[in-house]
Amino acid sequence: MSRITTILFDLDGTLINTNDLIISSFLHTLNHYYPGQYGEEDVHPFMGPPLEESFGGLDPDKMEEMCAHYRAYNHEHHDSLVTEFEGVYETVKTLYDNGYKLAIVSTKVRDVVLKGLDLMNLRPFFDVIITLDEVENAKPHPEPIEKALVALGSSPGEAIMIGDNHHDILAGKNAGVLSAGVAWSAKGREHLAHYEPDFMLENMRDLLAIVGAPTA
Repeated sequence: MSRITTILFDLDGTLINTNDLIISSFLHTLNHYYPGQYGEEDVHPFMGPPLEESFGGLDPDKMEEMCAHYRAYNHEHHDSLVTEFEGVYETVKTLYDNGYKLAIVSTKVRDVVLKGLDLMNLRPFFDVIITLDEVENAKPHPEPIEKALVALGSSPGEAIMIGDNHHDILAGKNAGVLSAGVAWSAKGREHLAHYEPDFMLENMRDLLAIVGAPTA
């Protein structure tokens, strides 16, 4: 295995804990359009894909309206419901300080991604941020990862994709990069393990040993 120089991160549920925000936003929207039909467990399948895909599968005619409804609530409650995952800031800072090439690869729109990065003081570490606004095809299509690699000047053989969703693992495989799942995924460790990531992180700090960065 060649040395890993490049680390691509999903954002929501991976670097920042947006699980409560996302679940709350889905329940707010779904129960507005389909009163009483959705509980917390029911929204887990919606987490990961772009909103347009999730809502479009329910009602193509109301997809844009539902996305707008979701995003308004999500934006309003963002800063009060988003929290940090243990070890994330320290790990990302260590990687940055040691010269690793870092990027965000997200299925969210750009303004929401930047809002999350700013809230957790992570934005200075990421010069390359690939969001839904920059691509034609979202994960698990390889395009977002390929765009990030081009922007960083990296090849697939030196890169790893970190994520909390099977879309991240499959995108990594489709782009020919290594992949790591995070055991703190809202969908559960077993769900991710089913897609056979190359690594499973119990804590973000585990990543340092995998890529050969200082761990102290």
